[in-house]
Amino acid sequence: MRHDIRTEIDIEAPPEEVWPHLVDLTAYADWNPFITSATGSAEEGRRLSLRMEPPGGRAATVHPRVTQVSTAAALEWLGHLVVPGLFDVRHRFELVPAGSGTHLVQRESFRGLLVRPLRRSPGRRHSCRLRGNERRAAPAGPGGASGRVRQGAPVTAVTGRLAGSQACVHGGYTSSVIPRRS
Repeated sequence: MRHDIRTEIDIEAPPEEVWPHLVDLTAYADWNPFITSATGSAEEGRRLSLRMEPPGGRAATVHPRVTQVSTAAALEWLGHLVVPGLFDVRHRFELVPAGSGTHLVQRESFRGLLVRPLRRSPGRRHSCRLRGNERRAAPAGPGGASGRVRQGAPVTAVTGRLAGSQACVHGGYTSSVIPRRS
C-alpha cells in the first residue's frame, strides 16, 4: 500500500538562500509547526532525531536516515516504523529555481503494510499548492506563513513560506498517522 502527499510553494528568495533553512535542523522549531525539535546533521547516511507534535495527534520522536543531500536542490530522509516494509515514510524537499525565487516542492511518501489501516480516509489523495492567496492551511501571517511559526521566532519570507508548506503536508496526513490519545 502507498500514499503520497505533495505540496508546492513559491518563495521570493533564490534556492541558495532557502537551503540554509532546510539544513539548519536546530532551527526547525522556529518555523516548523510540527517538528518541534530536530537534531542531527543533514548529511547522506546520517540519522536525524525529529520530535513531531501534530495538532490533535500524539507526539512522537522518529529517527529517519538522510538519503539525499544536493546542495540548494534536494534534501530527503527515510524513516521506518519498527522494521522496513511495515510503515515507511520518505520526506523530500526539492528546490527549483524560478526566476529570482524558488519553487519548493515538498513530498511525503508512505509505503508498507500499515499504510491503509492508519489512513484517515482510504483512497483519498491529498495535494495542495500554496501560491499567493491560494489554499492555505491556516490564515496568513507574516511572510505568507500559515501563522504557525513559533512565538517570538524571527519570521522571514523564507521561514514563513516554509511553515505554510509544512502545515499543508502535515495537515493532510500526519495527524492521522500518529493516533490521538483516548
